[in-house]
Amino acid sequence: MKRYMALFTMLVSFSALAQTCISEGIETAADSEFVDQGDGSVLHVATDLVWQRCALGQTWDGTSCSGTAVKYNWQEALLKAQEEDSTVLLGWRLPNIKELASITERQCVRPAINDTIFPNTPPDDFWTSTPSLEDPLRAWVVAFFNASHSIKEKDRFVYVRLVRTQGD
Repeated sequence: MKRYMALFTMLVSFSALAQTCISEGIETAADSEFVDQGDGSVLHVATDLVWQRCALGQTWDGTSCSGTAVKYNWQEALLKAQEEDSTVLLGWRLPNIKELASITERQCVRPAINDTIFPNTPPDDFWTSTPSLEDPLRAWVVAFFNASHSIKEKDRFVYVRLVRTQGD
């Protein structure tokens, strides 16, 4: 009996981690909205923005994001974006709230993103460059758990995905 309970608990745990999507409705981040750039990035046609397919800390292996995404506080996230850009000079930066929200897939949760285009995205908060207007100690995040937005203290550790303008 204990063996069956352990197996049941394990199956429930794994299924709780899987992306869940509804079948009816309009996709908000369909495959057709993205163009593979062949270098671990994709062009989002609707916004003309180029996104890194992997969160910082992960590596694009040609088919998926491998490794473990790393969390940074807000200041570190801004610095990591600057460091990333200083090595390749393509204009990589932390996205603003509207830009990051534009790639959420609102038909899905855990994560609320197109997992074909952005595989292995942690279903958690990602920093934006948008500070809170009401509290200088906080900044906006997009939660890829359910596509919600909120403000978090800048000293919290949160994931990062970088963006650039096409042609930068």
